[in-house]
Amino acid sequence: MMNPKTAHGIRLALACLCILGAMPIIANSRPLEFSALSFALFLSIWQILFGLPLFLWELRSGDSGVFSSRNQEHRTVRTISVTLITGMMFGLSTYLYVLGVEKAGAVNAAIAMQAYPLFAILWETVFLKRRKTAVELALTLVLVGTLYYLGTGGTWRIDGFSIWFLVALGVPFLWSIAHVLIKEELGRTAITPAQVTLFRVAISAVFLACVLALAGPAGFLQALTRVDLQVFAAAMGLVYYLELIVWFYAVRHIDVSLASSITAPWPALTMVLAVIFLGDRIEIHQVFAFLVVVVAIYGLIAAGMRKERVQAG
Repeated sequence: MMNPKTAHGIRLALACLCILGAMPIIANSRPLEFSALSFALFLSIWQILFGLPLFLWELRSGDSGVFSSRNQEHRTVRTISVTLITGMMFGLSTYLYVLGVEKAGAVNAAIAMQAYPLFAILWETVFLKRRKTAVELALTLVLVGTLYYLGTGGTWRIDGFSIWFLVALGVPFLWSIAHVLIKEELGRTAITPAQVTLFRVAISAVFLACVLALAGPAGFLQALTRVDLQVFAAAMGLVYYLELIVWFYAVRHIDVSLASSITAPWPALTMVLAVIFLGDRIEIHQVFAFLVVVVAIYGLIAAGMRKERVQAG
């Protein structure tokens, strides 16, 4: 019989899969006359509004987390700097997410965002000096080749490579850097999932607001008064916030490798929803690329777990 803690973690990971699959559809269902930057800002603002109740409830219930006295020694200038930098990275990745989904298409962008393990491997090798096995390197090459194939629309021609596909790849690129920095600097604190999520989106919103103020402040007031845009921004903000919170709690109950393997097929759900709600047409090369990417990711997860067992033994 499965451990109740494990079973709960699996249910949470499955909820993440559903949320991740729906997010590109919500983003592309917004009124497209409004820029990706405006939408990214407002969905971040809605995330803050949705995150405040849990944040305040934790403080009132006595779970002070990062504000506890035993965390005073960790509140260094470097830690604050890393928090600000990673918050801005997440803000930029939110903008690139919305822009990439819009320009590259929901399905292509969803598959591109599966490149996260590729960048994570890169940073682990470069900064953490973790050597990779021959199997991991081979699977990484397969992943790179498949993403290139998808970026060229299945033609393999470099002159046909989509710049917007690169924009979508920027999302996992930024995620991977920010997560490495956060793990190194903030892993020792007692910060709660609600706190880290709220701090992240608050800094992201401020960053995006500053960029929008420079790029076109007139668009802010216009977007603020459009109910139809705010409905989709609120929906996107809610599901994005829920995904972050649910993921944090999922990995508290099960290993990250298991949670990642459960959520890996989420672009398949995006494919189905894109056909139903956006009227998109799914091409054969997209299905092929998705299947190869998922197999490569599962292979990397299995190879990583095997290496950990060997090192532990």
